[in-house]
Amino acid sequence: MLNNKKIIVVLPAYNAEKTLRKTFDEIPFDIVDEVIITDDFSNDSTIKIAQEIGIRHIISHDKNRGYGANQKSCYSKALSLNAAIIVMLHPDYQYTPKLIPAMCTLVANDLYDVVLGSRILSKGALKGGMPVYKYIANRVLTCIQNILMNQKLSEYHTGYRCFDAKILQKINFENNSDDFVFDNEILAQCCFLNARIGEISCPANYFDESSSINLKRSLIYGFGVLRVSFSYFLQKTMLFRFAIFKN
Repeated sequence: MLNNKKIIVVLPAYNAEKTLRKTFDEIPFDIVDEVIITDDFSNDSTIKIAQEIGIRHIISHDKNRGYGANQKSCYSKALSLNAAIIVMLHPDYQYTPKLIPAMCTLVANDLYDVVLGSRILSKGALKGGMPVYKYIANRVLTCIQNILMNQKLSEYHTGYRCFDAKILQKINFENNSDDFVFDNEILAQCCFLNARIGEISCPANYFDESSSINLKRSLIYGFGVLRVSFSYFLQKTMLFRFAIFKN
């Protein structure tokens, strides 16, 4: 705990057998109270390893439902366990768990409602091996999003996030996509509620075992991001109303 606030780390997993143990071992359990893993119908030994390393809360999907659906299961379980702070960490070791104390401190001390681990600050993305085309797409999309959503974030596409549970309780994230664009939808929902969003510099590690989407899926994701950003703009200007912004 920090400031008597219960901290739960959620791990949305898919075929994470090679990196789960390493990720888990670096979680700072001096402040983290619980860990939840949701396995999205992996075809490897992710669940077996989760049991071996002692994760108590294991959710197993009976079919592959998608990255967004995986997070929905994680957040719902964390809220049911009365988490005050929820950290979403990918178990593929692309992001270091060593930043959890810094991220949680900013939320526990009521400085921010959401804290993002940004790969763009301090040039962490390219140094860590992010493909150049993904870096360029990240910068272009982020620029467009900041304009449409009136924000000044360095990136919207990080998979490393720390939430005050109160903000997640105000968001109907079950209305969101089950695919990768879920990440952008939930950030748009936070912005719509005028949540205080902070960022810290986060090194990123790209290697064979880390998860990544191919070019086709990246394009689908990119168009989905633009859809979310334009939907936000239209909702804010009261020209249209969209389901994801209903509380």
